[in-house]
Amino acid sequence: MAAATCSFQGTLLPSLNDTHKHLPLHSIKKSTTIGKNAHTRGSTHKKTLTKCSIGLGDFIGGDLVKFDLGQWLSDVEEHKALAIYSPHEGGYEGRYLNRLRYQGYQFLSLSARGLGDPETTLTKFHPVCPAHVGKQPIARWYFPPEVDYRLSLLPPNAKGLVVWIIEAKVLSKAELQFLAILPSLRPGVRVIAECGNWRKFMWTPLKEIAGLSATEEQVSK
Repeated sequence: MAAATCSFQGTLLPSLNDTHKHLPLHSIKKSTTIGKNAHTRGSTHKKTLTKCSIGLGDFIGGDLVKFDLGQWLSDVEEHKALAIYSPHEGGYEGRYLNRLRYQGYQFLSLSARGLGDPETTLTKFHPVCPAHVGKQPIARWYFPPEVDYRLSLLPPNAKGLVVWIIEAKVLSKAELQFLAILPSLRPGVRVIAECGNWRKFMWTPLKEIAGLSATEEQVSK
């Protein structure tokens, strides 16, 4: 059978026997795009531009250099108890922790999930029941106050003790209020509580998160 060649509105279409040839993809699309919509189809493709803002930190290592470290140190000395919010990927809070360490502070790192009652654990003798396999009797051991014990072990050149509490978002309002007034009960103590996450590292006085007004703080003193 002879190869049939057809045309449509003056446009020559390829024959049936030519379909086995390896034609470029763009040539096939051009041959099939006919009629009045040939110009409108090409005009519907809109280009999307993505703009990226570049700041000074992108050239000098903004991930390593933090320009708010001076404000961070002054707020720690002024408020003495801060609630911090760090990015989800983590690692940013280490810059600010090391800055306090360079100032001469010692650290007591605790997790809020296993802290128990903060007032009892940090400032009083508290019982601890060790885990048992099921055959041993349930024992109860007594431990000294965590804060007072660490304060007694501080070297003479230490500036103070920073109680760094991770996962503090699980604590209740009353527990956060005690952590906010802990520096007033122990003058050499600073409290840093990780109360959540945010797009960038930021902090606020812990008494504002706990709902502790200035008058209530003075009464607690």
